[in-house]
Amino acid sequence: MTTPNLPASSPRILLKVEEAARVLGIGRTLMYSLVMSGEVESVPIGRLRRIPADCLTEYVARLRATNQVQPNAA
Repeated sequence: MTTPNLPASSPRILLKVEEAARVLGIGRTLMYSLVMSGEVESVPIGRLRRIPADCLTEYVARLRATNQVQPNAA
């Protein structure tokens, strides 16, 4: 089986839960809670659970959208 020639600096598209927590700057326990609640999408690979890297960006975008102050909410 051959492996594709990826550049050394190519970003990983799937992260371990611990790695995803590190990217977001949160603890492992909170990251597991976000995954189990469905707030952050994850995919099973056999017995493993991985977080698609782009799902972290989507999660942060949703957080930002829900925390935006409404102009008439004063």
